[in-house]
This record gives sequence, structure tokens and C-alpha cells, in this order.
Amino acid sequence: MAHSFSLGIRHIWQELSVMQSPGLYWVNIDRQSDANLLCRQLIAAQAKNDRLALIGSGDQADKLLATPLSAGIKKLPLYSLPEKKAALLHLADDLMRELKPSNRLLILLAHASLWQTFTNDELRTWAARIGQWLQQQQCTLVILSHGSGVNKLKGQLAAEHRILNGLASLQGQQGSAQYLVHWWSTANGINANQLFTLTEGPEGWQGADDSDQPSPTPERNDESLCLAEQRILEGAPPLSASWQLFENNAKLMQRGMLTIAATLIFALYQSDEIDELAHQIHNLRRSRGNGLKIVVREMSASLRYSDERLLLACGANLIVPHVAPLSNFLTMLEGIQGQRLSRYVPENIDTLLAGLRPLPMKGYLPLEDFSRAVTSLMENTLLPEDGKGVMIALRPAPGLTARQSITLCHQRRFGDIMTVAQNRLFLFLSTCRINDLDTALKFIFRLPVSEAFINQVVWHQDIDIIHEISLLRQNIEFSLPATKLQPATAKTTAAATGHLTERREPIPFTLMSLGQEEQT
Repeated sequence: MAHSFSLGIRHIWQELSVMQSPGLYWVNIDRQSDANLLCRQLIAAQAKNDRLALIGSGDQADKLLATPLSAGIKKLPLYSLPEKKAALLHLADDLMRELKPSNRLLILLAHASLWQTFTNDELRTWAARIGQWLQQQQCTLVILSHGSGVNKLKGQLAAEHRILNGLASLQGQQGSAQYLVHWWSTANGINANQLFTLTEGPEGWQGADDSDQPSPTPERNDESLCLAEQRILEGAPPLSASWQLFENNAKLMQRGMLTIAATLIFALYQSDEIDELAHQIHNLRRSRGNGLKIVVREMSASLRYSDERLLLACGANLIVPHVAPLSNFLTMLEGIQGQRLSRYVPENIDTLLAGLRPLPMKGYLPLEDFSRAVTSLMENTLLPEDGKGVMIALRPAPGLTARQSITLCHQRRFGDIMTVAQNRLFLFLSTCRINDLDTALKFIFRLPVSEAFINQVVWHQDIDIIHEISLLRQNIEFSLPATKLQPATAKTTAAATGHLTERREPIPFTLMSLGQEEQT
């Protein structure tokens, strides 16, 4: 007899914590550890007599079951899925041979890269066939995909509401997670576009209790109030009675601590003000809740991409670039009225500062250190997928070796590193966007790149960068010996470069004629 299965997440709406049978549900999860936790609590949440089966790609299921899951589960068949496209295409046939799937809950725990070779049409066809098979067998399949590539899957599945009964995303934060339900169907109806903040409890992920957060009331409704640093209006007087101007950001913050839904506009003039501004925004957001609209207007060119992400992660609603004129800035302010911040802001700002700052190194690194640094950056979940930076490989022109080409490269920013392998110069430009690459290379190289190098290959997606780094590690014998060139930090970059540019001193010779030589 068909029935429903529990998703296992507590303290969220009942309609969103149940999966109907038959049904096909898909949850995309950023981190593997979060996916393992959700999988374990999903299994533990089922009734004693429910029939389950766990399918893991590679050896994931074995690792997941290293410790007991639930005493209530009598029997849990375990299957290993080869990490190949063909294994997914024949999934239904294989389960029919090995398992009696009717009225079961099937859990597929797999890395998102397993679907990376599927086109949109292929993924749609595969999901439709699985859905038809589930209808025939009267069973439910929930797919927990995780790791690099989940964002691509989200885009591919975003329009498949006719095929999938449910689609959701779990984005890990520091000590919590954002659970976004794109849509979720049960026998009683469908819910869509719901966002929850989940915390990790003794029984797994559970909804957060926001009862202690301040909320606007008729007696204290300051939503129409606009508080701003005085220079953001470029000398103009307050635009209405609702506007109040303050001498500096510190006084603005002090007044903002008495509000719960007002708009606060900070001014940023220099890059060395970013850390202080980040602390001010973080304190406001954590103290006064999600009703505040916090805006930063850049008054001069001072923000890098990583700085923007830091301010947004601390709780800012909007960053206005310095090139935006006053009229456009005021239009942007109108666009955020009535909003409530939905992003989770960690309690400890030091975690954000450490996670969102560039690597504390620049310049040349031996291949092994270069690979380790890039890999650690790719594993940083606080940075956006496919937005951590760009890696480029440059092959020098004839007559110039890759080692010699290092002397042409001058990396000024922390996080920009380089190495040599396979007679190519490899650069990693931290937080650089692909559309800004040409501009960045003009600042880095003293000669035009097209003259010094005959070929270049660029990687900007996380999964491609990780793959190329793994190939470099397999050929690490091609790298420069670490004893010849030491890792370059901010203080040693110039010294290392000077070592590479050392040349032999010419020795003078005196030429004599044959006659003079005989006389001597």
C-alpha cells in the first residue's frame, strides 16, 4: 500500500518534511558532510516497518554506515553505484534485478559530478524515465547530490517541476545551513519558494527558532526611516523628513542600533576602511535582526570582488559601486524597500574574515605548494562556486623558457600565485572574474601577453581547476626543484625574482695582431 516517507528535518512545515509515494525528489547540497548528515537522519526518521534501500556512488555508502544509523531499522540493503554515466542510465534495470523496489524508499547519495556530462535534454529524459519507473513500482526515490557541480544541476533542474515532485537546496554556512525549497509536492498540494535557516541538532538538521529576533510592530515601525552618512548625497540636503544625515559611519551605526527596519547607508572611501565597516555591519545585523536594510555606497574605487562578498556576508543588503550616479543610487534604494535579509550571518565575524580574505601569499610557489594552495581555496565553502578565481597556463614564445618568463610577471595582489610545470607558466588569480582576465594580465605582465607567449589555456570553473591541479600533481616531476626557488611571500617576492634575473658578468679580452704576438 502506498504511503508517505519522512524527510527527517524537524521544526519546518509538515508539508515540506514529507515525501509522497510514488515520487521523485531531489536535494542539492554544497558540502558532502552536510549531505551525509541529512542522509543519516533521513534513514533514522523512517518507521520501523518501512522498506528502504541506500545507493551510494563509489565507496560513499560504506563510509556513511561506518557507525550504526538507527536501531529501529531492521534491514537496509546497500548498493554501490559506479561513478559512470552508464551506471545512471541503467539504474532502474539494475535495481529490478537486485531488489524488489515496490513500496520502498530509495536513497541515492552521489557526487554532483556524476551528472556533469548530461546535457539538459539528457538529464530531462533520464529523470522522466526514472519517474515513470517509480510510478510503475509505487516507490519513492530521493536524490542527495553534493559537491562541486550542484549549481549547474540547480540550473538544469529549475524548470523540471512537471517531472520532479520536489526540488530543494541545502547551502552550508558556519554552524548552520540555508534550506531553500524550490517546490515540494505532497498528496495535499504543493509549496514553493520557501526558505529556512537550519541548525545542527542532536538528531540532525532542524529548523531554527527565530522567536528572539526583533520584528516591526505598529508602535515601533521605522521602516520608512532613512539614516545616512552625510556625504553620500554629494552635498544635497536631506531629501525628506524621513532622512537623517550623520557626520561619520560610527555615529550612523550608533543611531542604527536603535532601529529595527530602517534603511542605513554607509559611505566607503578607502580600502583600509573595509574591516571596520565589516564589523559595524555585522554588529548591526546580529543585534537588530533581518529587518534592517543596510547599504554601502562606494565613494571612490576601493572595493575588490572579495571585499564585496565580505560585506554582503556580514549582512549588507546592497553594495552601490562608485560609478553609479546619484540618481541611479536612489533608484537602487527604492528597489530594496520592504525586503528582509534571508541570508544567514555567522555569529563569529573572524570566521568570515579568514574565509573570505585572499590567500596570505603572492608570487612564485613550487608546484607542490602551488597545488596545495589552490586546492585549499577550492575547498573553501564560504566562497561561491565558480567564483574563487581563474587559473591560466601560458606557453612562452620560442627562445624564452617558462622559468625565464617569471621575470616578466609581477603579481601585486595577495592571493595571486604562479608556478612552472611542463615548460608552461601557471598563474592563479584569486577572486578574478573571467571577464576581467585580460585587464588583470595587462597589469601583471611588463610585455604584451601575445608577444611573450604563443598559447594560453584558461580554467575558471571549480571542477575544471580541481581536475587540472590533479593532473599537475601526477606530473610533479616536471616542476622546478623546491630547493632552487623557495615560496615567495610579500617580503621575499622581490628577492626571489632577483635570483632568477642574475646574469653572468662579461669578461674582457684584449685582441692582438699576429705581428705583435711574434715580437713578444
